[in-house]
Amino acid sequence: MKNRFLFILLVWVISDVYFSKAVETLTSNNLILTGYWMLDVLLAIGFISLVRFRNTKVMSWVMAFLLLTLVPKIFALPVLLTEDVVRAFRHFPPRAVWVSQVAMLIAAIPFFSLIYGLTGGRHRYKVHRLTLKYKDLPEAFDGFTITQLSDIHAGSFTSVKGVEKGIAMVNAQKSDVILFTGDLVNNQAAEMFPWIESFAKLAAPFGKYSVLGNHDYGDYMRWENEADKHANLNRLKKVHQEIGFRLLLNESTTIKKDGQEIALIGVENWGKGGFHKYGDLTKAAAQVNDNEFKILMSHDPSHWEAKTLLHEKHIDLTLAGHTHGMQFGIELFGFQWSPVKYVYPQWAGLYKRGNKNLYVNRGFGFLGFKGRLGIWPEITVIKLKREAA
Repeated sequence: MKNRFLFILLVWVISDVYFSKAVETLTSNNLILTGYWMLDVLLAIGFISLVRFRNTKVMSWVMAFLLLTLVPKIFALPVLLTEDVVRAFRHFPPRAVWVSQVAMLIAAIPFFSLIYGLTGGRHRYKVHRLTLKYKDLPEAFDGFTITQLSDIHAGSFTSVKGVEKGIAMVNAQKSDVILFTGDLVNNQAAEMFPWIESFAKLAAPFGKYSVLGNHDYGDYMRWENEADKHANLNRLKKVHQEIGFRLLLNESTTIKKDGQEIALIGVENWGKGGFHKYGDLTKAAAQVNDNEFKILMSHDPSHWEAKTLLHEKHIDLTLAGHTHGMQFGIELFGFQWSPVKYVYPQWAGLYKRGNKNLYVNRGFGFLGFKGRLGIWPEITVIKLKREAA
Protein backbone atom coordinates (compact mmCIF):
# COMPACT_ATOMS: atom_id res chain seq x y z
CA MET A 1 0.00 0.00 0.00
CA LYS A 2 2.82 2.39 0.92
CA ASN A 3 4.54 1.74 -2.42
CA ARG A 4 1.34 2.64 -4.29
CA PHE A 5 1.09 5.95 -2.44
CA LEU A 6 4.75 6.73 -3.18
CA PHE A 7 4.22 5.93 -6.87
CA ILE A 8 1.14 8.18 -7.04
CA LEU A 9 3.08 10.93 -5.27
CA LEU A 10 5.97 10.64 -7.75
CA VAL A 11 3.65 10.82 -10.79
CA TRP A 12 1.83 13.75 -9.21
CA VAL A 13 5.05 15.74 -8.59
CA ILE A 14 6.45 15.15 -12.11
CA SER A 15 3.20 16.01 -13.89
CA ASP A 16 2.64 19.01 -11.63
CA VAL A 17 6.05 20.53 -12.32
CA TYR A 18 5.64 20.17 -16.06
CA PHE A 19 2.10 21.48 -16.11
CA SER A 20 3.09 24.49 -14.01
CA LYS A 21 5.55 25.47 -16.77
CA ALA A 22 2.67 25.54 -19.25
CA VAL A 23 0.68 27.75 -16.86
CA GLU A 24 3.64 30.11 -16.43
CA THR A 25 4.05 30.29 -20.21
CA LEU A 26 0.45 31.45 -20.63
CA THR A 27 0.23 33.90 -17.70
CA SER A 28 2.44 35.87 -15.33
CA ASN A 29 -0.46 36.80 -13.06
CA ASN A 30 0.83 36.24 -9.51
CA LEU A 31 -2.68 35.61 -8.17
CA ILE A 32 -3.23 32.72 -10.61
CA LEU A 33 0.22 31.24 -10.01
CA THR A 34 -0.12 31.49 -6.24
CA GLY A 35 -3.57 29.90 -6.41
CA TYR A 36 -2.14 27.05 -8.48
CA TRP A 37 0.44 26.16 -5.84
CA MET A 38 -1.90 26.77 -2.90
CA LEU A 39 -4.28 24.19 -4.35
CA ASP A 40 -1.38 21.75 -4.43
CA VAL A 41 -0.54 22.47 -0.80
CA LEU A 42 -4.13 21.83 0.28
CA LEU A 43 -4.26 18.64 -1.76
CA ALA A 44 -0.97 17.46 -0.24
CA ILE A 45 -2.40 18.01 3.24
CA GLY A 46 -5.48 16.00 2.25
CA PHE A 47 -3.32 13.26 0.78
CA ILE A 48 -1.31 12.98 3.99
CA SER A 49 -4.55 12.89 6.00
CA LEU A 50 -5.80 10.09 3.77
CA VAL A 51 -2.67 8.02 4.44
CA ARG A 52 -2.61 8.82 8.14
CA PHE A 53 -6.25 8.68 9.21
CA ARG A 54 -8.08 6.82 6.42
CA ASN A 55 -11.25 8.76 7.13
CA THR A 56 -13.94 7.81 4.59
CA LYS A 57 -15.23 11.37 4.08
CA VAL A 58 -11.72 12.80 3.78
CA MET A 59 -10.81 10.00 1.38
CA SER A 60 -13.80 10.77 -0.87
CA TRP A 61 -12.93 14.43 -1.25
CA VAL A 62 -9.19 13.82 -1.60
CA MET A 63 -9.79 11.19 -4.29
CA ALA A 64 -12.07 13.56 -6.19
CA PHE A 65 -9.63 16.47 -6.13
CA LEU A 66 -6.65 14.20 -6.78
CA LEU A 67 -8.23 12.88 -9.95
CA LEU A 68 -9.35 16.36 -11.04
CA THR A 69 -5.84 17.74 -10.67
CA LEU A 70 -3.74 14.74 -11.62
CA VAL A 71 -5.46 13.00 -14.55
CA PRO A 72 -5.71 16.10 -16.82
CA LYS A 73 -2.01 16.81 -16.24
CA ILE A 74 -1.05 13.25 -17.14
CA PHE A 75 -2.91 13.62 -20.44
CA ALA A 76 -1.08 16.88 -21.17
CA LEU A 77 2.31 15.52 -20.11
CA PRO A 78 3.28 13.87 -23.47
CA VAL A 79 2.80 17.19 -25.30
CA LEU A 80 5.01 19.08 -22.84
CA LEU A 81 7.66 16.34 -22.75
CA THR A 82 7.81 16.26 -26.55
CA GLU A 83 8.33 20.03 -26.59
CA ASP A 84 11.22 19.69 -24.13
CA VAL A 85 12.90 17.04 -26.30
CA VAL A 86 12.68 19.40 -29.29
CA ARG A 87 13.89 22.32 -27.18
CA ALA A 88 16.92 20.28 -26.06
CA PHE A 89 18.11 20.04 -29.67
CA ARG A 90 17.57 23.79 -30.07
CA HIS A 91 19.51 24.77 -26.93
CA PHE A 92 16.32 25.32 -24.88
CA PRO A 93 14.65 28.40 -26.36
CA PRO A 94 11.58 29.84 -24.53
CA ARG A 95 8.53 27.58 -24.48
CA ALA A 96 6.07 28.07 -27.33
CA VAL A 97 2.77 29.59 -26.27
CA TRP A 98 0.81 27.50 -28.78
CA VAL A 99 2.20 24.24 -27.34
CA SER A 100 1.05 25.23 -23.86
CA GLN A 101 -2.35 26.11 -25.29
CA VAL A 102 -2.62 22.68 -26.91
CA ALA A 103 -1.64 21.05 -23.60
CA MET A 104 -4.36 23.03 -21.84
CA LEU A 105 -6.97 21.99 -24.39
CA ILE A 106 -5.99 18.33 -24.06
CA ALA A 107 -6.14 18.58 -20.25
CA ALA A 108 -9.61 20.14 -20.45
CA ILE A 109 -11.10 16.95 -21.97
CA PRO A 110 -10.46 14.63 -18.98
CA PHE A 111 -11.10 17.51 -16.56
CA PHE A 112 -14.67 18.13 -17.73
CA SER A 113 -15.22 14.39 -18.17
CA LEU A 114 -14.35 13.92 -14.51
CA ILE A 115 -16.72 16.75 -13.57
CA TYR A 116 -19.47 14.80 -15.31
CA GLY A 117 -18.40 11.62 -13.53
CA LEU A 118 -18.75 13.42 -10.19
CA THR A 119 -22.23 14.68 -11.04
CA GLY A 120 -24.22 12.67 -13.60
CA GLY A 121 -21.99 9.58 -13.74
CA ARG A 122 -22.67 8.31 -10.24
CA HIS A 123 -26.30 7.44 -11.06
CA ARG A 124 -25.97 6.62 -14.75
CA TYR A 125 -27.16 3.05 -14.21
CA LYS A 126 -26.60 0.62 -17.04
CA VAL A 127 -28.37 -2.72 -17.46
CA HIS A 128 -26.04 -5.50 -18.60
CA ARG A 129 -27.91 -8.49 -20.04
CA LEU A 130 -26.53 -11.92 -20.83
CA THR A 131 -27.79 -15.43 -21.43
CA LEU A 132 -25.92 -18.42 -20.02
CA LYS A 133 -26.56 -21.98 -21.21
CA TYR A 134 -26.07 -25.08 -19.07
CA LYS A 135 -26.64 -28.75 -19.77
CA ASP A 136 -27.32 -29.53 -16.11
CA LEU A 137 -29.92 -26.79 -15.61
CA PRO A 138 -33.27 -28.27 -14.51
CA GLU A 139 -36.00 -27.93 -17.16
CA ALA A 140 -38.20 -25.89 -14.84
CA PHE A 141 -35.52 -23.19 -14.72
CA ASP A 142 -35.16 -22.82 -18.48
CA GLY A 143 -35.57 -19.06 -18.98
CA PHE A 144 -35.19 -18.26 -15.27
CA THR A 145 -33.90 -14.70 -14.75
CA ILE A 146 -31.57 -13.30 -12.12
CA THR A 147 -30.94 -9.66 -11.33
CA GLN A 148 -27.60 -9.21 -9.61
CA LEU A 149 -26.70 -6.12 -7.59
CA SER A 150 -23.44 -5.49 -5.78
CA ASP A 151 -21.58 -2.83 -3.81
CA ILE A 152 -24.40 -0.50 -2.84
CA HIS A 153 -22.20 1.47 -0.38
CA ALA A 154 -25.13 3.36 1.14
CA GLY A 155 -22.83 5.63 3.14
CA SER A 156 -21.74 7.36 -0.07
CA PHE A 157 -25.25 8.26 -1.29
CA THR A 158 -26.50 11.84 -1.19
CA SER A 159 -29.23 11.87 -3.86
CA VAL A 160 -32.59 10.26 -3.06
CA LYS A 161 -33.72 10.88 -6.62
CA GLY A 162 -30.63 9.17 -8.04
CA VAL A 163 -30.95 6.10 -5.82
CA GLU A 164 -34.69 5.77 -6.43
CA LYS A 165 -34.00 5.88 -10.17
CA GLY A 166 -31.71 2.86 -9.84
CA ILE A 167 -34.19 0.93 -7.69
CA ALA A 168 -36.97 1.56 -10.19
CA MET A 169 -34.73 0.26 -12.98
CA VAL A 170 -34.07 -2.93 -10.99
CA ASN A 171 -37.78 -3.60 -10.50
CA ALA A 172 -38.47 -2.83 -14.15
CA GLN A 173 -36.40 -5.90 -15.11
CA LYS A 174 -39.07 -8.14 -13.47
CA SER A 175 -36.51 -10.86 -12.78
CA ASP A 176 -37.41 -14.06 -10.94
CA VAL A 177 -34.86 -13.50 -8.18
CA ILE A 178 -32.61 -10.69 -6.95
CA LEU A 179 -29.13 -11.54 -5.67
CA PHE A 180 -26.94 -9.00 -3.87
CA THR A 181 -23.23 -9.78 -3.63
CA GLY A 182 -22.07 -7.63 -0.74
CA ASP A 183 -20.89 -4.23 0.54
CA LEU A 184 -24.21 -2.76 1.62
CA VAL A 185 -22.39 -0.02 3.56
CA ASN A 186 -18.97 1.61 3.77
CA ASN A 187 -18.39 0.88 7.45
CA GLN A 188 -21.44 1.26 9.69
CA ALA A 189 -24.93 -0.20 9.68
CA ALA A 190 -26.37 3.25 10.39
CA GLU A 191 -25.37 4.39 6.90
CA MET A 192 -28.20 2.27 5.57
CA PHE A 193 -30.93 3.61 7.87
CA PRO A 194 -32.05 6.48 5.55
CA TRP A 195 -32.30 4.03 2.64
CA ILE A 196 -34.15 1.09 4.19
CA GLU A 197 -37.54 2.15 2.88
CA SER A 198 -36.16 2.66 -0.62
CA PHE A 199 -34.39 -0.69 -0.94
CA ALA A 200 -37.30 -2.53 0.67
CA LYS A 201 -39.19 -1.71 -2.54
CA LEU A 202 -37.07 -4.21 -4.48
CA ALA A 203 -39.26 -7.17 -5.42
CA ALA A 204 -38.84 -10.58 -7.04
CA PRO A 205 -41.27 -13.56 -7.01
CA PHE A 206 -38.63 -16.12 -5.98
CA GLY A 207 -37.11 -13.91 -3.31
CA LYS A 208 -34.09 -11.75 -2.56
CA TYR A 209 -30.79 -13.10 -1.21
CA SER A 210 -27.54 -11.49 -0.13
CA VAL A 211 -24.01 -12.00 1.23
CA LEU A 212 -21.57 -9.75 3.07
CA GLY A 213 -18.69 -7.85 1.46
CA ASN A 214 -15.40 -6.72 2.96
CA HIS A 215 -16.76 -3.30 3.98
CA ASP A 216 -19.73 -4.75 5.84
CA TYR A 217 -17.66 -6.03 8.77
CA GLY A 218 -16.55 -2.60 9.97
CA ASP A 219 -12.89 -3.51 9.56
CA TYR A 220 -11.90 -0.12 8.10
CA MET A 221 -12.71 2.15 11.04
CA ARG A 222 -11.65 2.46 14.65
CA TRP A 223 -14.12 1.21 17.25
CA GLU A 224 -14.17 1.95 20.95
CA ASN A 225 -14.09 -1.78 21.58
CA GLU A 226 -14.77 -5.12 19.91
CA ALA A 227 -18.24 -5.27 21.43
CA ASP A 228 -19.28 -2.14 19.48
CA LYS A 229 -17.89 -3.59 16.27
CA HIS A 230 -19.73 -6.87 16.86
CA ALA A 231 -22.97 -5.01 17.63
CA ASN A 232 -22.63 -3.04 14.41
CA LEU A 233 -22.32 -6.24 12.37
CA ASN A 234 -25.36 -7.74 14.07
CA ARG A 235 -27.35 -4.59 13.35
CA LEU A 236 -26.31 -4.75 9.70
CA LYS A 237 -27.54 -8.32 9.48
CA LYS A 238 -30.92 -7.11 10.74
CA VAL A 239 -30.91 -4.39 8.06
CA HIS A 240 -30.70 -7.12 5.42
CA GLN A 241 -33.88 -8.58 6.91
CA GLU A 242 -35.57 -5.18 7.04
CA ILE A 243 -35.05 -4.63 3.31
CA GLY A 244 -36.32 -8.13 2.61
CA PHE A 245 -33.08 -9.98 1.84
CA ARG A 246 -32.17 -13.38 3.21
CA LEU A 247 -28.53 -13.11 4.20
CA LEU A 248 -26.51 -16.26 3.53
CA LEU A 249 -23.59 -16.64 5.93
CA ASN A 250 -21.47 -19.55 4.75
CA GLU A 251 -24.63 -21.51 4.06
CA SER A 252 -26.89 -22.64 1.25
CA THR A 253 -30.56 -22.74 0.38
CA THR A 254 -32.65 -23.97 -2.54
CA ILE A 255 -34.85 -22.16 -5.02
CA LYS A 256 -37.75 -24.36 -6.00
CA LYS A 257 -39.89 -24.18 -9.14
CA ASP A 258 -42.41 -26.68 -10.52
CA GLY A 259 -41.09 -29.52 -8.39
CA GLN A 260 -37.43 -28.92 -9.29
CA GLU A 261 -34.74 -26.91 -7.56
CA ILE A 262 -31.36 -25.26 -7.86
CA ALA A 263 -28.87 -24.63 -5.05
CA LEU A 264 -27.94 -21.11 -3.99
CA ILE A 265 -24.74 -20.85 -1.94
CA GLY A 266 -23.55 -17.78 -0.09
CA VAL A 267 -20.09 -17.33 1.43
CA GLU A 268 -18.87 -14.55 3.64
CA ASN A 269 -16.14 -12.32 2.28
CA TRP A 270 -12.92 -14.02 1.16
CA GLY A 271 -10.28 -11.97 -0.61
CA LYS A 272 -6.70 -12.43 -1.69
CA GLY A 273 -3.85 -10.47 -0.18
CA GLY A 274 -4.61 -8.47 2.94
CA PHE A 275 -8.39 -8.91 2.81
CA HIS A 276 -10.02 -10.95 5.54
CA LYS A 277 -10.93 -14.51 4.71
CA TYR A 278 -14.21 -15.06 6.53
CA GLY A 279 -15.62 -17.22 3.75
CA ASP A 280 -15.77 -21.00 4.00
CA LEU A 281 -16.99 -22.57 0.77
CA THR A 282 -16.76 -26.12 2.09
CA LYS A 283 -19.00 -25.24 5.02
CA ALA A 284 -21.37 -23.25 2.82
CA ALA A 285 -21.80 -26.08 0.29
CA ALA A 286 -21.90 -28.93 2.82
CA GLN A 287 -25.65 -29.55 2.41
CA VAL A 288 -25.63 -29.27 -1.39
CA ASN A 289 -25.81 -32.43 -3.49
CA ASP A 290 -23.09 -32.99 -6.07
CA ASN A 291 -25.58 -33.28 -8.95
CA GLU A 292 -27.49 -30.08 -8.16
CA PHE A 293 -27.15 -26.98 -10.32
CA LYS A 294 -25.26 -24.48 -8.16
CA ILE A 295 -25.05 -20.69 -8.02
CA LEU A 296 -22.49 -19.18 -5.66
CA MET A 297 -22.56 -15.63 -4.30
CA SER A 298 -19.05 -14.56 -3.30
CA HIS A 299 -18.21 -10.88 -2.98
CA ASP A 300 -14.55 -10.89 -4.02
CA PRO A 301 -13.78 -12.33 -7.50
CA SER A 302 -10.32 -13.49 -6.37
CA HIS A 303 -12.14 -16.24 -4.44
CA TRP A 304 -13.07 -17.85 -7.79
CA GLU A 305 -9.55 -18.76 -8.87
CA ALA A 306 -8.25 -19.36 -5.35
CA LYS A 307 -11.04 -21.60 -4.05
CA THR A 308 -14.10 -22.07 -6.25
CA LEU A 309 -12.53 -23.51 -9.39
CA LEU A 310 -10.59 -26.03 -7.33
CA HIS A 311 -13.44 -27.05 -5.06
CA GLU A 312 -14.61 -30.66 -4.98
CA LYS A 313 -18.16 -29.58 -5.77
CA HIS A 314 -18.83 -28.22 -9.24
CA ILE A 315 -20.04 -24.60 -9.08
CA ASP A 316 -21.84 -23.72 -12.29
CA LEU A 317 -22.12 -19.96 -11.81
CA THR A 318 -20.34 -17.60 -9.41
CA LEU A 319 -21.53 -14.03 -8.90
CA ALA A 320 -19.12 -11.45 -7.49
CA GLY A 321 -18.53 -7.70 -7.27
CA HIS A 322 -15.97 -5.80 -5.16
CA THR A 323 -13.83 -4.16 -7.87
CA HIS A 324 -16.31 -1.45 -8.97
CA GLY A 325 -14.32 -1.53 -12.21
CA MET A 326 -12.40 1.10 -10.20
CA GLN A 327 -15.29 3.43 -11.23
CA PHE A 328 -12.97 4.67 -13.95
CA GLY A 329 -12.09 3.22 -17.34
CA ILE A 330 -13.15 2.63 -20.92
CA GLU A 331 -15.83 0.31 -22.29
CA LEU A 332 -16.44 0.91 -25.98
CA PHE A 333 -17.29 -1.46 -28.86
CA GLY A 334 -16.32 -4.53 -26.85
CA PHE A 335 -13.05 -3.02 -25.59
CA GLN A 336 -12.62 -2.94 -21.81
CA TRP A 337 -9.92 -1.23 -19.79
CA SER A 338 -9.54 -0.03 -16.24
CA PRO A 339 -6.46 0.29 -14.02
CA VAL A 340 -8.05 -2.28 -11.70
CA LYS A 341 -7.33 -5.01 -14.26
CA TYR A 342 -3.69 -4.97 -13.13
CA VAL A 343 -4.82 -6.00 -9.65
CA TYR A 344 -7.79 -8.25 -10.45
CA PRO A 345 -7.66 -10.49 -13.54
CA GLN A 346 -11.44 -10.84 -13.29
CA TRP A 347 -12.70 -7.30 -12.75
CA ALA A 348 -15.89 -6.74 -14.80
CA GLY A 349 -18.25 -8.90 -16.84
CA LEU A 350 -18.22 -12.60 -17.72
CA TYR A 351 -15.30 -15.01 -17.33
CA LYS A 352 -15.28 -18.71 -18.31
CA ARG A 353 -13.26 -21.74 -17.37
CA GLY A 354 -14.64 -24.76 -19.18
CA ASN A 355 -18.26 -25.10 -18.08
CA LYS A 356 -17.80 -22.84 -15.03
CA ASN A 357 -18.72 -19.17 -15.22
CA LEU A 358 -17.94 -16.10 -13.13
CA TYR A 359 -19.75 -12.81 -13.50
CA VAL A 360 -18.28 -9.69 -11.84
CA ASN A 361 -20.76 -6.87 -11.32
CA ARG A 362 -19.40 -3.31 -11.61
CA GLY A 363 -21.33 -2.13 -8.55
CA PHE A 364 -24.47 -0.11 -7.87
CA GLY A 365 -22.87 2.59 -5.74
CA PHE A 366 -19.49 4.24 -5.37
CA LEU A 367 -16.70 4.63 -2.82
CA GLY A 368 -13.64 6.83 -2.58
CA PHE A 369 -14.01 8.74 -5.85
CA LYS A 370 -17.48 10.29 -5.48
CA GLY A 371 -18.61 9.36 -8.95
CA ARG A 372 -18.01 7.19 -12.00
CA LEU A 373 -16.47 7.75 -15.41
CA GLY A 374 -16.62 5.19 -18.21
CA ILE A 375 -17.43 2.34 -15.81
CA TRP A 376 -21.06 3.07 -15.01
CA PRO A 377 -23.09 1.67 -12.09
CA GLU A 378 -24.50 -1.72 -13.05
CA ILE A 379 -27.69 -3.73 -12.88
CA THR A 380 -27.01 -7.24 -14.18
CA VAL A 381 -29.75 -9.40 -15.69
CA ILE A 382 -28.81 -13.03 -16.35
CA LYS A 383 -31.13 -15.44 -18.15
CA LEU A 384 -30.47 -19.13 -17.57
CA LYS A 385 -31.14 -21.47 -20.49
CA ARG A 386 -31.08 -25.23 -20.63
CA GLU A 387 -28.71 -26.48 -23.32
CA ALA A 388 -29.53 -29.72 -25.11
CA ALA A 389 -27.32 -32.56 -23.95
